[in-house]
Amino acid sequence: MHFEIIHKPTFTNQLLAIPKERVMQILEKIEVLRNDPKPHGSLKKKLHGYKGDIYRLRSGDYRIIYTYGDGWVALLGVDARKDIYKGDKLIAETTEIDVTAFADLDELLTPEKAPAIALQSSPAEILPVELTAELLERLLIPKACFAALLGCRTFDDLLLANIPDAVRNRLFDCITAPNFDRVLDQPSFVTGDADALLRFKEGDLLGFLLKLNPEQEKFVTWAIKASGPTLLKGSPGTGKSTVALYRTREILQQLQANGVHRPRILFTTYTNALVTFSEQLLQQLLGNNVQFVEVKTADALMYAQVCAATGQPKIATNKDLLKLIRQAIGDAIATLEGNVLQQQAQRLTLQRLQPEYLLEELTEVIDARGIDTLEAYQATPRIGRSIPLNKIQRQAIWNLRQHCNRAIASQGIETWAQLRSRALSIWQSQPTLLYDAVIVDEAQDLSPVALRFLVQLCREPNRLFVTADANQSIYGSSFRWSEVHQSLSFVGRTGILKINHRTTKEIAEAAHSYLQEGKLDEDDIQQQYIHTGPSPAVRAVSDRAAEGELLAQFCRTAAREFRLGLSACAILVPTEKIGKNIAGQLSYLGIAAQFMTSKDLNLNYNGVKVLPIKAAKGLEFPIVAIAGFLDSYSAIPKGTPMEASAEILTRERRSLYVAMTRAMRALLVIVPAQQPSLLLQNFAPHLWNLV
Repeated sequence: MHFEIIHKPTFTNQLLAIPKERVMQILEKIEVLRNDPKPHGSLKKKLHGYKGDIYRLRSGDYRIIYTYGDGWVALLGVDARKDIYKGDKLIAETTEIDVTAFADLDELLTPEKAPAIALQSSPAEILPVELTAELLERLLIPKACFAALLGCRTFDDLLLANIPDAVRNRLFDCITAPNFDRVLDQPSFVTGDADALLRFKEGDLLGFLLKLNPEQEKFVTWAIKASGPTLLKGSPGTGKSTVALYRTREILQQLQANGVHRPRILFTTYTNALVTFSEQLLQQLLGNNVQFVEVKTADALMYAQVCAATGQPKIATNKDLLKLIRQAIGDAIATLEGNVLQQQAQRLTLQRLQPEYLLEELTEVIDARGIDTLEAYQATPRIGRSIPLNKIQRQAIWNLRQHCNRAIASQGIETWAQLRSRALSIWQSQPTLLYDAVIVDEAQDLSPVALRFLVQLCREPNRLFVTADANQSIYGSSFRWSEVHQSLSFVGRTGILKINHRTTKEIAEAAHSYLQEGKLDEDDIQQQYIHTGPSPAVRAVSDRAAEGELLAQFCRTAAREFRLGLSACAILVPTEKIGKNIAGQLSYLGIAAQFMTSKDLNLNYNGVKVLPIKAAKGLEFPIVAIAGFLDSYSAIPKGTPMEASAEILTRERRSLYVAMTRAMRALLVIVPAQQPSLLLQNFAPHLWNLV
């Protein structure tokens, strides 16, 4: 039996540090593991002192650290450290300098124990190895990083150096003894043959493909030859988007095998930030075949469709629309139809509902669904809307819609919902844009009209692959798949991912508890988790200065505890104005920070990324703080009826839930000390650190 060889990043990092003349012998020993990884004599022995089943294989003066399972061997590390025995047991070697113990995150987050973090180095923190140009070259460190690294003398220098995290991790792996229990938590990569490792050592191979787990692997090909589309569901961190990328490769390969030599595949996702991220991953996955895949948002496609047909549209701002709808309410009241009682009921509807709520009804319920008659609107289930509307009340809103549309048109502008409907209509009259396959990632936030557009772009329904999680829906209201398109039925073709690979069990369970009534999908799925860690924390502050100090301390301490740079930190905020203020405050406190929107997102920025909550959707960061809720922030306008307030609050809780689940290892939520809003309450004491 031959075992599949996979590896962790620490293994390839340490392989680079080994002299080339010794690497060939190590590669030969890896082939021994491919044939039989079981312990045998003194050559292959189990290491004690770790929680996991970890073994070492001797290769001359070096040792290969590995683990194995059913049909696979995972390479964890390779180094020249000597074996240590206690009695007849081979035990794990302790790290001379424990770089994970520089700070105590729990202690920092306890208010009475939250001193300023001193970044001065003690003798114990001096790097055990001098960083020389020769060493950096051997480790394939980019030349652009040399200036920042050659001056590093301490671990603090290395933690704060302006370098990519991948470079920092490589150096830590090579100059300290890794904790292999933590290495086990790293993602696995497909190693291939010994030649691939040799090419990597020589700098000819940039990277390896991510290894899917069996659950994810199943859905790459699952129902791929069925007669209709496939839906993949799963909570945050279960790998839906990763499976979608691999599904893209599988469909492409099948098309080429069936004689479609230059296939055309569309991969869509929700935000511009995710477009860039997905393009980079597909480049690694597909190589030259990436030319056959177009990565865009649905809105970018629909916008281009309209531009090509009628020229560049002018999209109305929310401020413009609220002004126009306030004017249209008066016009609608003056033209009500029906008897006296019916007119009175319609008038009260338009007067009591907030303009913001009415605007959402027009754009996110009527236009988003492509409803074009009063009768159709009166018969439509308004899933996700808390205020019930009878037929007479809907007649009032339909009348308002007609007046509002005329006002919008007179200004030469249109809403995004109107543009999407226009794009769909243009395509239906002349269906020239077609793809051999369409992958729709994060579909829960697309409107039915946008989804209808994407469905019709796909030549064959069985080449349509959709991922979604209703509980991550942060825009608009919900819908049923059957409302979108008659062919969009997933009966018998709906898969569910259950294993969370991103977030620790503690963060995920606390976030799920917080969501509570905000859930849109009640699937009772027993989640499984790969990672564990500290409980997420909630801390109250009284003013902006205290909030800034706490954020600065949290980012510094968490980055050091998890052996990461500040670039691993993200602060998620409710508004752009608040985000810019927090970024400026952190910069003043000596923390490199930059506010970014989804349009100018730079994941390679070597500092703390400050983002709007909704721009972080689909992204992930090891360390996350959610802040900026001072000054009585509220997403609910004054005077909003109780039912509408409940609906807005539910949607905002889903937004905050999505923000919480961006965190991989550490999460802090900062709330106002005086009268926090309902949005910032209901943190279960047994799941959140509320000290």
